[in-house]
Amino acid sequence: MSNGTVHACESAGITEITAESRLDEAAAGLGTEIVRFTRLIAAWKQRAKNDAGAADRVLLARLACGGDQRATDLAADAFLDLSTVSRQVRSLVERGLVARRPDPEDRRGSLLTATEAGRARFEQYRRQRDAELAAILEPWSPQDRADLIRLMGRLNEDMAERQHTRPDPAEDQGADVEQGEIRT
Repeated sequence: MSNGTVHACESAGITEITAESRLDEAAAGLGTEIVRFTRLIAAWKQRAKNDAGAADRVLLARLACGGDQRATDLAADAFLDLSTVSRQVRSLVERGLVARRPDPEDRRGSLLTATEAGRARFEQYRRQRDAELAAILEPWSPQDRADLIRLMGRLNEDMAERQHTRPDPAEDQGADVEQGEIRT
């Protein structure tokens, strides 16, 4: 892929996608690669579930990077069910990784915050992830690494914006959506 050419699987065979390709060909090629990437990430996550603390990573990341949050906001931010977040938060609080404090704007609710121990654990998780990604990116040129980060950032921003402007992706005719995932 470093030569700028992407191959997308189509019913009639393999089509080469270049910089001159039509928009629909580029979209199809990107869709194929997103599905493949999603499956690889799912396999990576499945392997990580066997690691100690796998359930903590997402919530600690949101609190360490995003600051104090109510449980309902944390669940929405992490795209998790509130009951799941409540169970995980209870465990994090019991282990001293997260603390609760009254919400100054609404004393009936509480804000969750990562403790020093929670932030340290999050940094440990981040270092593990970064080391694994560094091993993957090591053979890439510095320009390819920079391009990947720039383009992934742009794609994420555009997808996040689209998520906020179109609430239900299944409403888009022609989209093949199953449980929130684009399928091939």
